[in-house]
Amino acid sequence: MSPADFRRYALFYLGYYGALGAYTPYIGRWVVANGHGGYAVGAMLALWYGGRIVAPPTWARLSTRSPHPGHWLVAGCLLSLLGFCAFTGFNTGAMLFVTMAWFGVFFNAVMPQFEAMTLSALGDRNHDYGRIRMWGSIGFLIVAGSYGWLLDRLGNDAFVWLTLPWLALTVVASWLHRGDRPIPAAPAAHAGAPALALWRRVGVRRLLLVAMLMQLGFGPFYVFFTLHLQANGHDGFAVGVLWAIGVLCEILMFWQAPRLVQRFGAQRLMTACLVATALRWAMVALLGSSFAWMALAQTGHAFSFAAFHAGCMRRMAELFPQRRDMAAAQGMLYGFSGGIGGVAGAGIAAVAWQTGGGQRAFLLGAVIAVLALVVHLVPVRLLRAQPAT
Repeated sequence: MSPADFRRYALFYLGYYGALGAYTPYIGRWVVANGHGGYAVGAMLALWYGGRIVAPPTWARLSTRSPHPGHWLVAGCLLSLLGFCAFTGFNTGAMLFVTMAWFGVFFNAVMPQFEAMTLSALGDRNHDYGRIRMWGSIGFLIVAGSYGWLLDRLGNDAFVWLTLPWLALTVVASWLHRGDRPIPAAPAAHAGAPALALWRRVGVRRLLLVAMLMQLGFGPFYVFFTLHLQANGHDGFAVGVLWAIGVLCEILMFWQAPRLVQRFGAQRLMTACLVATALRWAMVALLGSSFAWMALAQTGHAFSFAAFHAGCMRRMAELFPQRRDMAAAQGMLYGFSGGIGGVAGAGIAAVAWQTGGGQRAFLLGAVIAVLALVVHLVPVRLLRAQPAT
C-alpha cells in the first residue's frame, strides 16, 4: 500500500470513528436531556445495533456485485449524513426512533464494506491493519475527549450540530474511494449460498459467538457509561477525560497490535483481552465514584477493544484468506456480533440499569465477559485432547 493510499484509508477511519466518538458517549446524555428515561436510551442503542443485523450482509451483496463498489460507499455515507440531519427536527416521539433506525441502517452498512476493502488492499500485510485503524481511534479520541466539556458549555442541544461535520467528512473521504476496483467476485460454483458456506468453515462459529458475547458485555459501557459516571458525581470534563484515556490507550495498542499478533497469535491475545475485560467491568461497577480507579479501568480499553479487534481481524484473515470472501465474511461478523450482540446488550443493559443502576449493569457485563472466555477456551482444549489423524 502506497503512502497516498494509506492516507485515503486512514482519512475514512478518522471521519467515521470521529462521528462515532460523538454518538457513542453522548447520545444517552442527549436522549435523557430531552426528557426520556433509561429504557428509551436502551431502545435508541438497540435500534443502532439492529442496523448491524440486516444492513451489513445486504450491503455486502450489493456492493460486491457492483462494478463500482466505491459508489455504494459514497451513497451509504451520504444517506447516513442525511439521516442524522433529521435529529435536528425530531428529538421526541416516534419520529426520534424512526430517524435512529434510518441512521443506524446506513451508518452501520458501510463499515463492513470498507473493512473488506482495507484488508483486500493490504493483502498479505494484513498485520498492518492496526496502523490504519488507529486513525479511527484518533478521531474518536478528539471527539469523545472534548465533547463532554463542550456540551456542558453549549448545552445538550448542540450534540447534533457538533456531530454533523464528522459525518460530512466521511462523505468526503468516501468520495476518494469512488473509483476503487471491486474485490474479485466468487466463482459461479460458490454463488448459490455463500453465507452458509462461510458459516460452515471450521472455527467461524466459535469466533462469531465469542465476538457476540464480547459485544453483549459492552452493552452497559456503550449505553450507560457516561450516565454512570455522572450518577457517581463526575462532571462533563471528567467524563471526557475518562473517555479520552480509554481511546488513547486504544490508539497505542493499535500501533503495537501487529507485533503482538505476530508474536503471540490471535488466540492467545484474545484470551488475555477477555480476562482484562472481565476485570475492567467489575472495577467500573464497584469503584465508579473514584476518578483514579475509573482512569485505571479505562486503560483496559487497550485490550477490551483494540487488541481484541485486531485479534478478530487476524482470525478473519486466517479463516477467509480469499479476497472474494472478505466482504460477505465481514458483513456476517458485523451482523452476528455487533448486530445481535449489540441489540441484546443494549436491551439487557437497559433492564439492569432501570432495576439496579450502573453497578448491576456493569457486574452483568463482567459475568458475560467470563462466559465469553469459557467459550473461547473450552473448544481449544477439546481439540488438543483429540488424537491426531
